[in-house]
Amino acid sequence: MELRHLTAFIALAEELHFGRAAARLHMTQPSLSTQLQKLEKSLGVTLVARTSREVTLTRAGREFENQARLIVRQMDTAAKVTRAVATGEERALNVGYNLPASRHVLPGALARMSRNHSEVVVSLWEKRTGPQLAALDDGTLDVAFVYGRPASAEFRHRRVLQALPLVAVVGRAHRWAGRSKVPFAELATQSCVLFDREQCPAMYDSIFAAAADSRIGLHVAQTADDPGATAHVVSVKPLVGFASWSRATSAGMGAVGADTVAVTLCDPVPTIDLYLVWRGEESNPAVEAFVSCIEPA
Repeated sequence: MELRHLTAFIALAEELHFGRAAARLHMTQPSLSTQLQKLEKSLGVTLVARTSREVTLTRAGREFENQARLIVRQMDTAAKVTRAVATGEERALNVGYNLPASRHVLPGALARMSRNHSEVVVSLWEKRTGPQLAALDDGTLDVAFVYGRPASAEFRHRRVLQALPLVAVVGRAHRWAGRSKVPFAELATQSCVLFDREQCPAMYDSIFAAAADSRIGLHVAQTADDPGATAHVVSVKPLVGFASWSRATSAGMGAVGADTVAVTLCDPVPTIDLYLVWRGEESNPAVEAFVSCIEPA
């Protein structure tokens, strides 16, 4: 995947017409089609559906448009930060985030920051909760969007999303793949793939709290700290993984051609809250500006 593929896809997503998008990008229509094919091949999903009459984005394509815009914006930000450092005019803010934040919180927050604090250069870094909190502690990040209220008294926090559901993730061949929902208690007969607790304590604890409520134990047969790795594991092994509903939908789980399926868990539904976190002792004025741009839950 290359940056030019992302910018080409964004142009096509905006125009929904290969001819107009190609002209806007100053390239030929066959070249644009080739770039799209390379992008779809690298992702392993179909982003664009086209007929003789119209061009539309698939559900995966609509989600990828959002993610592509974040990546392109981050590249622009990197250039601005570099120039600001070179001229001695740096006023930067490093923001850690996860996928629900990128879908539901960041777009509005970044728009308000751009409108009200255009002098601040915001850099975005996608990480899991544990690495975000560690980066916040050592100063690498200024603010973070994480699952669960932080335990450290050195951090301030604000809840921004409440009761985000978790789902089971299975491969196409798994016997749950055709079911719309599964009671949590049925996990007693399954083997799971799970991350280490330090990677995301709130999600880990929510899963095991649901198991305790269901009076079952979980058999963790394999660990995979990366969400993408979890999807790969369950696609080839009869294991059950876990993900937020936001990540499952953005990854196109269950879509035509996808190797994985997201299955709703019920009785009980494990959930997690999303928090904005920042250091209590903070000297960067951009942090306060950013916090003021976040709408509370």
